[in-house]
Amino acid sequence: QVQLVESGGGLVQPGGSLRLSCAASGFTFNTAAMTWFRQTPGRLRELVAAITETGGSTNYMDSVRGRFTISRDNDKNTVDLEMNSLKPEDTSVYYCRVLIRSNRYWGQGTQVTVSS
Repeated sequence: QVQLVESGGGLVQPGGSLRLSCAASGFTFNTAAMTWFRQTPGRLRELVAAITETGGSTNYMDSVRGRFTISRDNDKNTVDLEMNSLKPEDTSVYYCRVLIRSNRYWGQGTQVTVSS
């Protein structure tokens, strides 16, 4: 079955960096676009970044554009989110998601906390 496992979250000071990774299995990875979302208690889930099947095109929410970079390795079945210049408002649980034949599959999430 489809499995997505995120890792790399943690506590970081403002201005710092983290790299999240999502390991995927159970589907043909190089045929699926991948997305990173985040959700903070009391707020709607936000689409942070997306990448096409080949990695040739990416998209970002306005507040992270220029600071975050999404990438994928179709040999390793992973999708990463490099996060730089982190701000306290980036604090959230970050989720990896894939859409397969109209079904949404989510990982368990990884907590990112930006605080001094």
